[in-house]
Amino acid sequence: MLRIDTISYSVEGRPLFEGASATIPAGHKVGLVGANGTGKTTLFRLIRGELTLDGGEIALPARARIGGVAQEVPSSDTTLLDTVLGNDTERAALMAEAETATDGARIAEVQTRLADIDAWSAEARAASILKGLGFSDAEQRMPCSAFSGGWRMRVALAGVLFAEPDLLLLDEPTNYLDLEGALWLESYLARYPHTVIVISHDRGLLNRAVGGILHLSERKLTYWQGPYDQFARQRAEQRANLTAQAKKQEARRAHLQSFVDRFRAKASKAKQAQARVKMIERMDTITLPEDAAKRVFTFPQPDELSPPIVNIEGGATGYGDRQVLSRLNLRIDQDDRIALLGRNGQGKSTLAKLLSDRLALMDGRKTAAAKLRVGYFAQHQVDELRVEETPLQHLVRERPDTPPAKLRARLAGFGLAAAQAETEVGRLSGGQKARLSLLLATLDAPHMLILDEPTNHLDIESREALMEALNAYDGAVILVSHDMHLLSLVADRLWLVKDGTVRPYDDDLDAYRRMLLTPERAATPAKPAETPAPKPARPSRDAILALRSEVRKCEARVEKLNEMRDKLAAKLANPELYAEDRVGELETWNRKYAEVMDGLDRAEALWMAALEKLETAEAR
Repeated sequence: MLRIDTISYSVEGRPLFEGASATIPAGHKVGLVGANGTGKTTLFRLIRGELTLDGGEIALPARARIGGVAQEVPSSDTTLLDTVLGNDTERAALMAEAETATDGARIAEVQTRLADIDAWSAEARAASILKGLGFSDAEQRMPCSAFSGGWRMRVALAGVLFAEPDLLLLDEPTNYLDLEGALWLESYLARYPHTVIVISHDRGLLNRAVGGILHLSERKLTYWQGPYDQFARQRAEQRANLTAQAKKQEARRAHLQSFVDRFRAKASKAKQAQARVKMIERMDTITLPEDAAKRVFTFPQPDELSPPIVNIEGGATGYGDRQVLSRLNLRIDQDDRIALLGRNGQGKSTLAKLLSDRLALMDGRKTAAAKLRVGYFAQHQVDELRVEETPLQHLVRERPDTPPAKLRARLAGFGLAAAQAETEVGRLSGGQKARLSLLLATLDAPHMLILDEPTNHLDIESREALMEALNAYDGAVILVSHDMHLLSLVADRLWLVKDGTVRPYDDDLDAYRRMLLTPERAATPAKPAETPAPKPARPSRDAILALRSEVRKCEARVEKLNEMRDKLAAKLANPELYAEDRVGELETWNRKYAEVMDGLDRAEALWMAALEKLETAEAR
């Protein structure tokens, strides 16, 4: 259980927490939400002990392990798999000790503990986590130095998930995941065996992976049971009730004040007027919850073009001589809302670049409307903004002939107020940078807007505002996003990028989510009633590999203990050991022999059990 008891904390004189309290029961999955800048990440640092409280207490069970993703895995020659395995420090230490230990009793303890923590299946578990986060079997054997920072962040996430801390703290974990990785993470967190607190603006994750919401507002913490949609509904109801009560209170206060103002100077009513003054003073003012800051996006509307605005026949594209996509037969009209689906590496970003003229066709034919304007937003463009310039300077460079007042109005239409317009980009938040990039992408009122992960760094209110702006927009929208909530409310067509081509996906997003989470289940036609019951499903390849690995480890453990038994038996066969003056030494060696034999019995039992599991699995 995590107990936060009346904590207070300030940054440069600005209070972030004042008497905030909350209790998170052990094993609960909780979403930490609140407006940007209220102190969510700071709370994580306080829980980890990286910052010192001004007052109050944060208490955890003794020896509880806290884990989180602080930064990306450094570039090194260590493979991804070994990097993840190294996060379980206890297992790594025990494995090393198992190779060097000579004391029989200690060997038995080490082997028992390794069995208790399921050490022999660790490699398969680590591989499964890496696969869920988008790494193929071949990539798992590659060094960390072969991957970019964003991908090494995934490795860091895989490492902390593998280590399974008692309290898992995750800060915006889906920001560097694609849709498939985000859906896998949702499913994994829902099954995680310990306590989880996750800062997220991903409404899908907050609805499917957590069972409670910890809301940070007005320097206080409030724990709400249920997923995010339930929290939002209950908080709206609470606000409506408080608003009604506040209106009644204000009417009562006005009525009392009217009596006081009317009769205070009249001697016969002076006592009654004074009594009403005291009643007004004793009133507890009803305070309404803070309003969520209004987020806005104002997309300029394009003129209408004749359909189709883009048409591709027999198209193929790629990089250099390497073809990534082929057999492309695609049509886009100006009123289309298309979501691109597909696993990582299948070519979604390649298709987005082709549609935005950042890649050319290698084969086939592409036609586009003569006056077609295309807007393109990708996460890397946020990182390419000029950090030393202000948002206003960015717009002046793009529109040097436009009066500054009009440019400021354009910035305000994307939620960048006067203060942010004159602030250097390097000092803006991630969400404010994303807004500026979105503004630059739509500056020309494009007929087709291509958005590759537009919601990273946007809070929930901003995501809702983006959804509203896209639905009001008169141009075509091509979306690549891990935000299922945004996709479900904006897209009305789904394209699946798979096996080197692009095809319409005729089912819905829920079906696609189920397919991603249960890939081994192929749809089969219903069988007649008289058909015998099917055999149990064959275990997955990962499960069988894990069992084989466990058998090999058990066998190696038995061999090591047999070697030790033989050495001790040879020692005990020495007649000199039985001399009267060596009785104490004989007892010591006999005790060690008994300990090794006890450890050998356990190891052989584990080996036989592992063999039986493997044989049963392979027989299916």
